[in-house]
Parts: sequence; structure tokens; C-alpha cells
Amino acid sequence: MSIGFDELSRAGAGSRKIGQLPISWDTDVDAAVTRAHEQFRWFAGGWKINAELPGPAAFAGATQFVRPEDVAQQIACGADVDAVVEAARPFIDAGFTDVALVQIGDEAQDRFLTEAAPELLAALHDALA
Repeated sequence: MSIGFDELSRAGAGSRKIGQLPISWDTDVDAAVTRAHEQFRWFAGGWKINAELPGPAAFAGATQFVRPEDVAQQIACGADVDAVVEAARPFIDAGFTDVALVQIGDEAQDRFLTEAAPELLAALHDALA
């Protein structure tokens, strides 16, 4: 049995619960994985490790052996809407009311918003309902 956000939150039942989910959307899966690895490989260490790292050099050292495939196992990469919804599932199951998608990479933002967001947001809305 999982513990929901309401049980852990001081905000209480009925309040908005917002989670952030990094994704690397791109119709070219290899480009999405590469971008996620270059910009988000620190994600592989988890919060317990990241909170202890004092700066960029420590992050670089801690992530030097993280491979692109390691990142792709933790972050939805590519244009698969179902994969993003599945990545959001733990937030949904925990009782989050909102899931903010963090698209990795400045160069991919406009394409993400015009090409992926409408279908993806509809699928996430259905999953949250």
C-alpha cells in the first residue's frame, strides 16, 4: 500500500499538489536521449545524493559514469505519449493534482509546445481524471 500525498502533506486534503516530471520529447529518440543525458544526467543520482553535492564540479564527478541508456530508463525520451503518461503514474497514484512537465532543452521547447503538448496534455488529463 502506498502512502498518498495528503497523508504526508501539511497542506491537508483538498489542496493542490504539484509534481514536476522531466521529459525529453523529440520525434528523434536518439536526439532526445542525448539531450537528456547532456542536460539531466544528474537526475540519475536522486535527491539524497544531489542534496549533498556542493557545486557543478561535484555534479560532474558524481555523474561521470552515467550512460545515456541509464538516463533513458529514468526519463521519458522520445515522442511516445504513453511513456510520458506512465512516467506520470506515480504522481497520479500518490494523489498529486497537477503534474508539471519539464521539457529538457531550450532548443526543443517550441516544437514540444506546438507538436506534442495538445495530445500529451489530453492524455495526462484523462489519466488524472
